[in-house]
Amino acid sequence: MNRFAQISVAVVLVVIGYGLFVHIQQAIEMAPAKRAVLAITADPNAAPLEIADQIPAPASPPNIVVILADDLGWRDVGYNMSEVRTPVIDRLAGAGITLNRFYAQPSCSPTRAALMTGKSPIRLGIFNPLSKHNPTGLPLGEKTLADHLKAAGYQTALTGKWHLGPQNLAYHPNARGFDHFYGNLTGGVGYYDKVHGGGYDWQRNGATVREEGYTTQLIAREAVKLIEERDPSRPLFLYAAFGAPHLPNEAPDAMIDSYSAIGNKNRRIHAAMVTELDAAIGEIHAALVSEDIERNTLIWFMSDNGGLIPYRNIARHLPEPFFTMAVEARFDVDASPTFIDFVRTNLRDGGSDNRPFKGAKQSVAEGGVRVPAFLYWPGEFEPSDYNHMATVQDVVPTLLNISGAAQSETNHDGRSLWTALKTNTPAPAMEYVVQASQLTQSFAVYRYPYKLVEQGGEQKLYDLETDPLETRNIAREHPERVAELSAYLEAFPRGEKVGIVLQDIVDDPDFFGGEEDRAPWAEQAYAPE
Repeated sequence: MNRFAQISVAVVLVVIGYGLFVHIQQAIEMAPAKRAVLAITADPNAAPLEIADQIPAPASPPNIVVILADDLGWRDVGYNMSEVRTPVIDRLAGAGITLNRFYAQPSCSPTRAALMTGKSPIRLGIFNPLSKHNPTGLPLGEKTLADHLKAAGYQTALTGKWHLGPQNLAYHPNARGFDHFYGNLTGGVGYYDKVHGGGYDWQRNGATVREEGYTTQLIAREAVKLIEERDPSRPLFLYAAFGAPHLPNEAPDAMIDSYSAIGNKNRRIHAAMVTELDAAIGEIHAALVSEDIERNTLIWFMSDNGGLIPYRNIARHLPEPFFTMAVEARFDVDASPTFIDFVRTNLRDGGSDNRPFKGAKQSVAEGGVRVPAFLYWPGEFEPSDYNHMATVQDVVPTLLNISGAAQSETNHDGRSLWTALKTNTPAPAMEYVVQASQLTQSFAVYRYPYKLVEQGGEQKLYDLETDPLETRNIAREHPERVAELSAYLEAFPRGEKVGIVLQDIVDDPDFFGGEEDRAPWAEQAYAPE
């Protein structure tokens, strides 16, 4: 054997050995969380509710507070066995209904589209996070949750991230049912500099707001002010869409220092960001208590997708020019240096933890779509675990049911969970479709407990009740089930794409934080023609 062959064999053995070591290490780390998830089982004999079984809505409409975290992983909260401190989230979840099988979409804008409309983002043509250059956004023919609740007499307010149309004023929150908007239009800003893709993105009702402070704390402060200054004669709908713990990894130094026991820098900062988020939620809850409206307020907390994790593949370690070559081949674009930095950041800097599930943000695996969620409404919901499937598409029909708002639309892709939650029984069965991105063409369709994954021409079928970690493909054993779900997926309507050409995004990426090199985004917005 010549010298080159010897070296090649040695390299292969090292790679195999490292891979085996990582596999064993992950198995050891995942064991406690794996046991916990396997212990969460639904009652297989529970029957879906019939229409005659429906429980009437409350006599008076409650205040509604929807709290959305951004890129929060399954094991980023204390009640899911995390090392991250989330005392407020843990307390509210423990005193409310913990949704142990709550599903979002794999990324930001698709989940937000579903949250606002009760419809599949695939039907709406929103397949990816929307770029800062998108001339449109959530289709104007769609009524939002805020539209419905405003028509029913609610005061409506959004504090935080919109990400459903940044350019045209017709797509902005103030034109989509929200009386008040404070925060950012685009996908993610620096927590201190409030810059996205070169433009300052922090506003109140269309006017740029230049202010110091950490965005998580500022969003909470605005939410508290809205609660305190509301019209007490009318119910309030508050949508607090936090940017945490989305990149960039930034948090107050004191909070980061409090996690000195965490060796990995990204995980350490990520943990600090989550605990800051938890404290912000605590401020909102404290305001409800202080105003004596806690018992007449429903809080619904969820994450918009699974957490971003560091990718353990060789691509993130490639030196230049090989990394650029790999990116250009993968996306079929001419990559700018800024875009290369953006890709490296997303491959390298994720600090989340989705264990014991596979996958992460932008994946149709459980780690990309099964997210922490709970409802809290003292006096109305008893503490319990809801172990039946629920999705972000169920939020609108559920809240319209609870609020008594007139439902002029009956074509939601979700269903009301009100009675199911009150009785801890499955809601009427409905399929649920997720797509990783239009680029990858990775889909999954759920008909619980079955999940069909279609990717790269391959079909995999899982029974999530017995195999929540997706370890055993049972497609060959159930060809009829595969055929049914595949046909459903094939027939599912796909709306006209809301997006721009990928090369345009590559030429001017949506970087999170950094230097300002253009006018603020609020000042670049234009009125519809």
